[in-house]
Amino acid sequence: MINPRPYEVIVLGAGAAGLMCAMTAGARGRRVLVLDHAEAAGKKILISGGGRCNFTNLEASADRFLSGNSHFCRAALARYTQHDFITLVAKHGIAWHEKTLGQLFCDGSAREIVAMLLAECSAAGVEIRLAHRIVSISRSEHFRVETDHGDFTAESLVLATGGLSIPKMGASGLAYQVAAQFGLPLSETRPGLVPLTFSGETQAMMQGLTGVSLDISVTCGKKSFREAMLFTHRGLSGPAILQISSYWQQGMPIVVDMLPGVDAARELIARKAVRPNAELRTILAEFVPQRLAQVLARQDGPIGQMRDRVLGDIAVGMKAWRLEPTGSEGYAKAEVTVGGVDTAALSQRTLEARDVPGLFVVGEAVDVTGWLGGYNFQWAWSSGWCAGQAA
Repeated sequence: MINPRPYEVIVLGAGAAGLMCAMTAGARGRRVLVLDHAEAAGKKILISGGGRCNFTNLEASADRFLSGNSHFCRAALARYTQHDFITLVAKHGIAWHEKTLGQLFCDGSAREIVAMLLAECSAAGVEIRLAHRIVSISRSEHFRVETDHGDFTAESLVLATGGLSIPKMGASGLAYQVAAQFGLPLSETRPGLVPLTFSGETQAMMQGLTGVSLDISVTCGKKSFREAMLFTHRGLSGPAILQISSYWQQGMPIVVDMLPGVDAARELIARKAVRPNAELRTILAEFVPQRLAQVLARQDGPIGQMRDRVLGDIAVGMKAWRLEPTGSEGYAKAEVTVGGVDTAALSQRTLEARDVPGLFVVGEAVDVTGWLGGYNFQWAWSSGWCAGQAA
């Protein structure tokens, strides 16, 4: 049975982008309904940033995002900026701090961000219905959404159900399915911001170093990041690896510099001259964690007995460690989905489908993926706001 009270906007997804879109449209006087199959709103917000929600980044700009069209996100990021969201956070009295690299976190809990969004939705008259499973979507004069709790219609439909990352939190491919149903093209999707895995001797070596972390620079193709790397029982993780994983694709090598900014060969040869009786692993432990130094010092012994060429080879191994990942930890551990609804099908100003008036796609469902550190939340706020202004 059709709901007797017609809506003007139906938003599918009660996550960051969906709630931002709903409260923005509601504030314009639109009758807005949010539908989500989860039993609570903002579930991914709650687990983000270790429970403190890395809600934006002071450095948010288009060059920190991946997309088939690197310019697409510019308009939305300019129309609703990180400073606009910080103003909203301040309005609700939420205390926050900058951690590193422009990353902003709540002093308290991520629950404050969810409560803020829900309060804004409530003030704007937005209706939120949770635990509603979508059965089918169609369109004649209006969009019609059939659920296991009844049917709803609206002039505008917003796809804000996210991507495929973290399925245990309810992620599904619904946005892609609906977009494809209405003829919107999709770019290939893959896990992003995800640990990388290895096999054979490489994995066995890394397994023995589980828990060891160090500051590195990692490169894949023309992209490089300098942050921490963590050895795991299956491979590599840590911020630097998560960042480069979004650019990595099957068959591509990555190159790790364990001593960024250090001339390793020069330093080793200098120490050989000054401390010839020191063990190589002792010297290496001055540069990298001790457990890693022991692995690197395969020809251990007094450094004075080693030729400069051998020390040079060790330095190269530390400065340009070439690795070929066999895969990643997949969507289960991925923070985001790279790829999605092709931006060529959408207005960069409003996120409305060019050939399907009234259909909008926002947030992670779009082929726009941010760096680690609050960028993906900013894309959710910016894209959701733009769609909310137009829906």
